[in-house]
Amino acid sequence: QVHLVESGGGSVQTGGSLRLTCAASGTGYTGTNYCLGWFRQAPGKKREAIATIHPATDSPHYAGRMEDRFTISQDIVRKMVHLSVNNLNYEDTGMYYCAADVLCSTVMEGQSKFWGQGTQVTVSP
Repeated sequence: QVHLVESGGGSVQTGGSLRLTCAASGTGYTGTNYCLGWFRQAPGKKREAIATIHPATDSPHYAGRMEDRFTISQDIVRKMVHLSVNNLNYEDTGMYYCAADVLCSTVMEGQSKFWGQGTQVTVSP
């Protein structure tokens, strides 16, 4: 079992930046055996992938052009994955979720077995 808790969301003005954190724990999580990723879901829209990273390779992968403004990173010792985003705009408003599964391809496809409850990001003019 893997337990994921997101934090770092909040209200920010257009053009601002945020750093989200996903803390992973659980009996099945050793710190290096699961790929972790970030997703977001804007109001009225489908959930979309942002990025994944695997502790064993420390190799990030981004969906589409997410790499332009998003940066995923990890702290293996503390079992955390971070998502930094800059130059926020209104379209970035939504719930941001952390996900985990054995394969990063599974995570990127949105088929992860484990999900967090999400953290809300609201971008105002």
